[in-house]
Amino acid sequence: MIITLPWLKEHLKTNANENEIINKLTNIGLEVESVKENPGELSEFKIAKIIKAEKHPNADKLKVCDVDIGGKETLKVVCGAPNARDGLITIYAPPGAIIPKTKFQLKIVKIRGVESRGMLCSESELNISNKGEGIIELNAKEKEIGKGYFKSKSEKVIDIAITPNRPDCLGIRGIARDLSSTGIGKLIISKRKKIKQSYKHHLKISITKDKHQGCLTFGSCYIKNIVNKESPEWLKNKLYALGLKPISAVVDITNYVMFDLNRPLHAYDTDFSLSLKSNTTSLSGKSYDNTALLPE
Repeated sequence: MIITLPWLKEHLKTNANENEIINKLTNIGLEVESVKENPGELSEFKIAKIIKAEKHPNADKLKVCDVDIGGKETLKVVCGAPNARDGLITIYAPPGAIIPKTKFQLKIVKIRGVESRGMLCSESELNISNKGEGIIELNAKEKEIGKGYFKSKSEKVIDIAITPNRPDCLGIRGIARDLSSTGIGKLIISKRKKIKQSYKHHLKISITKDKHQGCLTFGSCYIKNIVNKESPEWLKNKLYALGLKPISAVVDITNYVMFDLNRPLHAYDTDFSLSLKSNTTSLSGKSYDNTALLPE
């Protein structure tokens, strides 16, 4: 189970420092296997602005961009993205950075006779989404040029070995609850909101009894009129800190709840037919889960 201290402190009010928390975890049987810096594979990627984008003198589909990354000088970057243009704020990868999707390490190279110092990145190249037709377009980031885009990557992560008899600690709140019992801090009371729902969904769910039954209860909630989109920055950063890849709001919410509260969720798209069998959930359509991409 991997946690970060900032996330833990959303559930535990404590003045204890990192070493005190780590020692207390081990003392109560939650063995800390490792504590490490998590600079992450995206730590070198910076917010940048294209000052000028001109057609490459020796290639019709390439552009030569003057890129501002917060320093005194602009950098020349050759880019083939169709949306590269003057004034666009995007993400820049410097020479030496490793592109997450291809694992290719960037070098200073000449492309059709023009030196390119780095790369302007698409979401697909950074494993953020499947969008790879153009480079990332950022809004309202003018004051953050030169800063790292994935800020939470500098957080330390604590890897805890959870024994089979402690499934209650497979969520961050469960770990906070266990720590609060030692007196090192106080568990923060969660505010509960009641949701009034007058609509009864039409999905019929049944669980077939089996000799080796794995699922005794299956609860569901039908939510309509939602628009699936990219997750907000705070949610993406939480998942990045745990080494997860954000996919979309619906998928990321289910992963967030699972790690936060130890409540595994599975989201289905009701535009597609569903069939639930035995103690497993099988689909003839598409599902919103942590292994499948959402339809666009």
